[in-house]
Amino acid sequence: QVRLVESGGGLVQAGGSLRLSCAASGSIFSIDPMGWYRQAAGKQRDLVATISSGGSINYADVVKGRFTISRDNTKNTVYLQMNSLKPEDTSVYYCYGKGRTLHYWGQGTQVTVSS
Repeated sequence: QVRLVESGGGLVQAGGSLRLSCAASGSIFSIDPMGWYRQAAGKQRDLVATISSGGSINYADVVKGRFTISRDNTKNTVYLQMNSLKPEDTSVYYCYGKGRTLHYWGQGTQVTVSS
């Protein structure tokens, strides 16, 4: 079993920054890639960024140049540094991990950007 626990969400003004963390525990050796999705109220869950154990990174176009995903394999933790935040970034952010046969999700952390 895999458990993903997010932290770091909160309220920030437009133009500000936040860093999200996702700590993985359990049978994590098969989890690859890991990443972040987000879901705004009344909308579908969308990809934000993913990172593989080998360091391959994929970003959604809307966050390129503003968000940075990183991974510390020694701590089994994935980070999302979010800069130049916009009101439209307001969402619940979910940590994600792809297993061999299952997809794993964290409980979500709220990010609210005020204008």
